[in-house]
Amino acid sequence: MAFFASLGQRNKQPELMDQPDLAAAAHNQALHALARINWLSGSARILWPALRRLAEEKRGQPLRVLDIATGGGDVPICLHQRAKRTGLVIQFSGVDVSPTAIDHARQRADQAGAAVTFFSLDALRGSLPGDYDVIMSSLFLHHLERDQAIDLLRRMGDAARSMVLINDLIRSRSGYCLAWLGARVLTMSHVVHVDGPRSVAGAFTMAEACQLADAAGLLGAVASWRWPFRFLLQWRRPV
Repeated sequence: MAFFASLGQRNKQPELMDQPDLAAAAHNQALHALARINWLSGSARILWPALRRLAEEKRGQPLRVLDIATGGGDVPICLHQRAKRTGLVIQFSGVDVSPTAIDHARQRADQAGAAVTFFSLDALRGSLPGDYDVIMSSLFLHHLERDQAIDLLRRMGDAARSMVLINDLIRSRSGYCLAWLGARVLTMSHVVHVDGPRSVAGAFTMAEACQLADAAGLLGAVASWRWPFRFLLQWRRPV
C-alpha cells in the first residue's frame, strides 16, 4: 500500500532499455517482447483513427508520418499495413538513437514487406525533420525528465506540419499491476520484467501530459484515455 500511495507522484527510475551497454541479444529479445505487448495493447489501434482522418482530408497527397523513438519499428509497420489495406497513401518513417533498434526495425520491415524507412536520430538533441505532416511517439515520453518532455513536445510541434500524437502509459495502481503481470505472462525478457512496472511508475497522468503540452506551447492539445491504461495526446496545428 505504501508503494501504491507513492504513485501519486512520478517515481522515475533508470530503465534497462535506456542503458547504452545493454547487450544486443537482450536488447533484441526485449524489442520482440515489446512488439508483442504493443500488438496486444493496440498501440497502432490507438494512433490509427487520427492518422486515417488526416489522410482522408489530404486525399490525393501522401501523408508523411515520423515515429520518434521507434524501437523495433512494430508500430509504424503495423500502421503501414493498415493504411495499405484501406487504400490510403501514408508514408511512414521511424527514428531511434539505438543502432540495434534501427537494425531490428529494418529487418522486421523487410520480413513484413513493409515500405517503412528507418534511420538513426537522437530526438533529444538538435532539430527534428520538418518535412513530415505528423510526428508521433509511442511509449517514449515516460522515459524523459519533465524538462526533456516539454522540450521534445515543443520541437515536435515546431517540426510537424499538421499534427503531433503521443501514445503513452498512464500512471495508476491498476496500470502498474497490469504491467507487472503482463510483462511476466507475455514474455521471458528480463529487461521487460524490470522495465514494465518502472515505466508505469515513471509515467505521467493525463492531466500532467496536458500540462506538459501547454508548457511546450501546444495549446489546445487534448489527452484522452485509451485501453489499457494508456492516453493519446493529440495536437493539431491551427489553420
